[in-house]
Amino acid sequence: MDQGRKRGANRGPAVDETALAQVKALLLSGRGDALQRDALIEYLHCLQDHFGCLHGRHLVALAALMKLAPVEVYEVASFYHHFDIVKEGEAAPPALTVRVCQSLSCQMQGAKALTEQLQAALGTGVRVQKVPCVGRCTQAPVAVVGQNPIAPAKLARVEQAIAREAVTEPMPEHALDLAGYLAQGGYQLLEACLNGTRSAESIISELEHAGLRGLGGAGFPVGRKWRAVASEPAPRLMAVNVDEGEPGTFKDRYYLERDPHRFIEGMLVAAYAVGIDTIYLYVRDEYPACRRLLSVALGETQARYPTLAPIIVRRGAGAYICGEESAMIESIEGKRGLPRLRPPFVAQVGLFGRPTLVHNLESLYWIPAVMELGAAWFLSHGRHGRQGLRSYSVSGRVKRPGVYLAPAGITLTELIHEYCGGMAPGHTLYGYFPGGASGGMLSAAQADVPLDFDTLQAYGCFIGSAAIIVFSEADRARDLAQNAIEFFADESCGQCTPCRVGCGQMAKMMNQPVWDATPIDNLSQVMRDASICGLGQAAPNPARCVMTYFPHEVGLADVAASKEEQA
Repeated sequence: MDQGRKRGANRGPAVDETALAQVKALLLSGRGDALQRDALIEYLHCLQDHFGCLHGRHLVALAALMKLAPVEVYEVASFYHHFDIVKEGEAAPPALTVRVCQSLSCQMQGAKALTEQLQAALGTGVRVQKVPCVGRCTQAPVAVVGQNPIAPAKLARVEQAIAREAVTEPMPEHALDLAGYLAQGGYQLLEACLNGTRSAESIISELEHAGLRGLGGAGFPVGRKWRAVASEPAPRLMAVNVDEGEPGTFKDRYYLERDPHRFIEGMLVAAYAVGIDTIYLYVRDEYPACRRLLSVALGETQARYPTLAPIIVRRGAGAYICGEESAMIESIEGKRGLPRLRPPFVAQVGLFGRPTLVHNLESLYWIPAVMELGAAWFLSHGRHGRQGLRSYSVSGRVKRPGVYLAPAGITLTELIHEYCGGMAPGHTLYGYFPGGASGGMLSAAQADVPLDFDTLQAYGCFIGSAAIIVFSEADRARDLAQNAIEFFADESCGQCTPCRVGCGQMAKMMNQPVWDATPIDNLSQVMRDASICGLGQAAPNPARCVMTYFPHEVGLADVAASKEEQA
């Protein structure tokens, strides 16, 4: 028995003493002698930022320091797109990387041509990478030089940024600081909670009356979620998703860059009402300036209210799947972002096995307004039989793309003409994505459908995070659907076969000049029924919508007409 343990302890690559000393100097400074298992991804970021990549010898040294098997560290590092693993004998990547967004809005604005220009012009000293949505769809196309977004990007602008060594994103210019937020009456709601003027029950009841729903995509009623988690045994935790990765979505960044304290107050009120012990913020790696801004704002708040629940910020690492709540929880715990099977639900067994309240940024951002102005104020808004307000991220072929706070149930026609200044010059509406890449596609004939929760299911779509991507007759719906399925194939975590195999197979089927509807429908049904999480379940939506609303593009219009004649 002892010999067996000894043999097992000696397995694996030997620890390089120089590498061990380097990792110790970088990670243990100010942290004592112990590293936390759940902070593994944070340590990987430290190594990547310092050395420009993750050398195999440093991963082995990190594993030794954390008393983990090297394979456990490697499997986490290799899961996330933003880590560059360099094995022994391999060359490190160039010191500078330029990432060019390939997602829907950027594709429409020439991302492919821009990528080719950059690859030809920048040479071998700069790595040019194709990446998914970086959350700046209003200024497409976008290239990120180091950590500095250039938007809209042109070859000359990127070259100028490289020449100036402008590789760090500037801080947002118009963010409201603590003094400004207090001058507007900020934190009065939180103080009313802390002094007992507002009870937890009164807050939850008001939210239930307002009907506020989660604004990250699923739309679960906020008040009901708070009540459910509050009924679970303590300690209870909170995990906040600030890692919006759905193509076409940028509203969380928009609000955080302008009014970070409003979000923080909403988050702290939620913690008070539900009885949260510790809050974890999971912030998108593509938003470096937002992370710095949030760090400053949190420092101001924690200095003013030092007895509140601890707030721990964790940095994402480029994985769309971590927008799924249980995958995000796995990532916060320092693991691969693999969605969990349910039940149990995260409200009962979530972060570190404790009951966990999960929200996205915007859901919490609206808590102060709903509490201060009342449920009746929130419900007074809405159109076409809907109630409330929604933040719509609008991009694509409109004159003024941006984030627009509009009545729930507004139609695309109304949104474009009342908020976006109409279609972009020279463009005629052809179709749109009502909920990002996963929400499906509709044609111009459905431009008067109310945009809200539960209004789009009859059309094979959903509103999700309200990422509205508008395309025109200059675009082909099948090309945009192909872009979406390739995105899902790249972002699948690979845990379940229907999604892992299905996305790739669907992409091949969609690449054919004429689509065969029967196998596409059959595969879509399998993916919807058998995938573990929403990625695999929603991935077929663009293909199914193309066959329904744009059949002429994929050779199915004649087939549909023939069926109608036979009927």
